[in-house]
Amino acid sequence: MAIRDDEVIQLRVPPMSAAEAVYLPEIIKGFGTTLRHFFTSFGQGKTSRTMQYPEVRREHLKVEDGGQNASNFRGVHRLNRDEEGRVKCVACMMCPTICPARCIHIEAAESPWDDREKYPKKFEIDELRCIYCGMCEEACPVDAIELTTEYDIVGKSRQEMIFDKEKLLSIYDQTIGKKPM
Repeated sequence: MAIRDDEVIQLRVPPMSAAEAVYLPEIIKGFGTTLRHFFTSFGQGKTSRTMQYPEVRREHLKVEDGGQNASNFRGVHRLNRDEEGRVKCVACMMCPTICPARCIHIEAAESPWDDREKYPKKFEIDELRCIYCGMCEEACPVDAIELTTEYDIVGKSRQEMIFDKEKLLSIYDQTIGKKPM
């Protein structure tokens, strides 16, 4: 089946003007935006998001300025303890299953306590691999894992940034007095 000549529509693109050919109006608009951002960044204008860390920290900022009480902030993880001081996790494997970054690793063992079947013999989170999405926190049926408001964690090696069960429980001990978000 051949296409007839009367079925073909010829489109002609109109020629560009000299200003359009050198993109001059768009270049001027771009410079205008750049200059506007440049001059408003000197004050405490609405477009300035620069924070003089470590002199000014997130917790010193007001909520409307993006302070730490903002509801969408997620910091370092912690493992919660139950009323008796034991790890609250029941090794259900929900958090490593749902984690998109695959940064949570759990080895379950038979629980020495009568109120649960399993507990995590080994619990590790690779904080460098984590994307802090909060899905592990949402998936946990017993609220054992939680994202805190702490954000200034450092390590000299990659191995130092893999948080094991003891380190995650120590973060709980350090942050238990702070208000959750």
